[in-house]
Amino acid sequence: MASITHALNRRVGILVDRAGRVEAVTVGEAKRLTVPRKPSAPAGRTRFCTLRLVATRRGDDVLSPADLAPVALHRLDAMAVIAVNEEGLPGPVRVAHLLPADDRDAGAAAATARRDHPDEDEPRERLPRGAVTARGNGRRRASARDVEDVGYDGERYRLLPPRQASLVDDDFLALIGALEEEFDRRRERTRRSGKSGRAILVHVTTTGSRAHAEASMRELSELARSSDLAVVERIVQRRPSFDARTLMGAGRLEDLIIRALRLQADFIVVDQNLTPAQARAIAEATDLKVVDRSQLILDIFARRARTREGEIQVELAQLQYLLPRLMSRGDSGLSRLMGGIGGRGPGEQKLEVDRRRVRDRIRNLERMLQSERTRREQRRSRRRERNVPVLSIVGYTNAGKSTLLNVLTRSEVTVEERMFATLDPTSRRLRLPREREVVINDTVGFIRDLPPDLLAAFRATLEEIEDSDLVIHLVDISHPGYEAQAAAVERILGDLGSGDIPRLLVCNKADLLGEEDLVDRLSGRDAVVISAATGLGIDALLERIDERLPGEARKSAFIH
Repeated sequence: MASITHALNRRVGILVDRAGRVEAVTVGEAKRLTVPRKPSAPAGRTRFCTLRLVATRRGDDVLSPADLAPVALHRLDAMAVIAVNEEGLPGPVRVAHLLPADDRDAGAAAATARRDHPDEDEPRERLPRGAVTARGNGRRRASARDVEDVGYDGERYRLLPPRQASLVDDDFLALIGALEEEFDRRRERTRRSGKSGRAILVHVTTTGSRAHAEASMRELSELARSSDLAVVERIVQRRPSFDARTLMGAGRLEDLIIRALRLQADFIVVDQNLTPAQARAIAEATDLKVVDRSQLILDIFARRARTREGEIQVELAQLQYLLPRLMSRGDSGLSRLMGGIGGRGPGEQKLEVDRRRVRDRIRNLERMLQSERTRREQRRSRRRERNVPVLSIVGYTNAGKSTLLNVLTRSEVTVEERMFATLDPTSRRLRLPREREVVINDTVGFIRDLPPDLLAAFRATLEEIEDSDLVIHLVDISHPGYEAQAAAVERILGDLGSGDIPRLLVCNKADLLGEEDLVDRLSGRDAVVISAATGLGIDALLERIDERLPGEARKSAFIH
């Protein structure tokens, strides 16, 4: 390798697996070496790719951030850089490897101590278990003072002292085994906490204020928590315009992947909805699972669906979302060869079969959903024949709709402090003052930028709102973004064609605000103030419902 570099004046690198086999060879430029984009790795390896990079370069110098970047990007076991002298002979070898996340603070402290007290020897125990040292044949062992921990771009590396190639006989397998144990311990703690994985949240914006971006990230964090994800990082990027291929730009995406690997993240959750082309481009750049806002909401709905109708609606929305995003990671060049006799291709490719099956399943689900819609319409028709007034509680997710329903009707609908805790709609009878009875519906919670496929799939359920005599718009008045949430609900009601139904604005969770804040937020609003959790204002709410019911509905309630 040294002689080739000397003859060509180009850097040379090889990727070697843990059994010592050469997996790939790469030839770069005089000062730059490109590592193959996706080194191979055995299935199931998620911490390191099981490959080491051995590379050459003219002259000897400390490893720069550009030299170390491939270690983090490809999650290499380690990297060894061989200096080539003017005669074309190999010189000192510099070795580097990643530090596990748990060792970052300890490594930084050790580096600070070495800088402040360079002449003091440190005990050998300061090296972490599995640390690489020169050993054997009476050669001097590397002390902790010779080892340097550095940080670049949020990543932490351990740099071994330069040595001649003949002296590098370290036990790399023991080192990598120890490092992977550290990663596994971190992952085990995540599993014990009941989380489905670790996620980095990303918000890319071209307009809007910082406050708007932070509010959007808070909501995304709540969605991630509702999907049992542990959030390890939040990143906000401002760009002049969205990148058509990767949304955030290729360079930013590469930095994000490195950061995700360093933090042992399993998911990258993007606040924007990715186009199918963007989803494919990002999937080609990383094996991490990339989830956009719509996909995250669909996952939460899939977890919460309990009734047959809810399960049908969620599966339909998921398949409609998935269809344009189906992709093949393999070579599709032989999918449709039509070169005459002897040149006919293998026929229908797996990707095409998958798409056909998804379309067939979508048609079947649409038929089943239509049957459910017919049965729901029959129930509504019987209700109309009996002239029973209907109320519907609508509002942003986690506004307290199910809690209010429980308080009003003494029910036991599931209530949790998380988004979309209740997915399936619930109907109960409610007795108003003066012995009047109505039917009250608890609908699925709304959210801004509700996925169109999800809104279409749940239209049958949301049709309950259309038959309402009065809509109770419940607002979490304690939320910092209550105005934006209320506006989002109004937009969705308009999209559903329910904008003309009489509305009663009800501000919930008043007990979480001080008196001055509450007065300020209610200024200029005709609203009923309540706390469903404490029972505050419930009697006043019942009176207002009785007053706001249309005259014909009130009359039918008396008769019933």
